[in-house]
Amino acid sequence: MRRAIISLVLFFAFVVIVTASRHSTSTTTTTTTTTLAPPASTTTTTTTTATGSTCTGGDFRATFGLSQGAAGTVYSSVRLTKTSPGSCTLDGWPLLTLQNTQGAVVPSRTIDLPTVNSPVVFPDAAANAAPTAITLATGSSATFDLAFGDVPTGNETTCPSVSSVAVAIAAGQAVAVATPSYPLQPCGGGTVWVSPFF
Repeated sequence: MRRAIISLVLFFAFVVIVTASRHSTSTTTTTTTTTLAPPASTTTTTTTTATGSTCTGGDFRATFGLSQGAAGTVYSSVRLTKTSPGSCTLDGWPLLTLQNTQGAVVPSRTIDLPTVNSPVVFPDAAANAAPTAITLATGSSATFDLAFGDVPTGNETTCPSVSSVAVAIAAGQAVAVATPSYPLQPCGGGTVWVSPFF
C-alpha cells in the first residue's frame, strides 16, 4: 500500500513536470525607445554694413562734363571721383561757390531741384529724382547736374563770367574745384539750379 502511494505520488509529480514544461509561458518584454529630436535652434544673423563717414569736398576730384543749351538754358554736369581712402556717404545737394578768373567769389543763388513746380527738367532722368544716400569707395564716383539761364534778365546787361566752381558737401568743409572748358555765364543774378547727387 505504501509502495502504491509512493508510485502514485511519483506519477503525479511526473505529470505535473511534463505539463508544466509544455505550457511554460515565455514573457517577452518589448522596450520602445523614443528618440526626440532636439528642439530646432534658430540662428539670427545681423549684417551691419559700414557706410563710412559723410564725405567732404576734399575727398574728391571734380570734373565738368560737356555742356548743352536749349531755349536760353545751359545744362552741364559735374562728376566727383573719390580719391581719398576708405568709404564715405553723399546725400542731398552740393553747395556751390562760383569764382571768376581771379578767384574772387561771384555773387550767385543756388536752387535745389527737383521741387513741386521745377522750372528746369534735367536731360538725365536720375538728376530729376529725389536725393538718396550714395556710399562711395576709393575710385568710385557720383554726379550732379546743374543748369542756368544765359540770357540777361531784368536790369542785367551782361552776366557774370565763372571760370571755376568750388563744390562742398557741407558748409565750412573742404571743397573740390571743377573747371569748365569755357566760362559759365549764369544770368538772373547768378542763379544756378542743381540736382541732388546721383
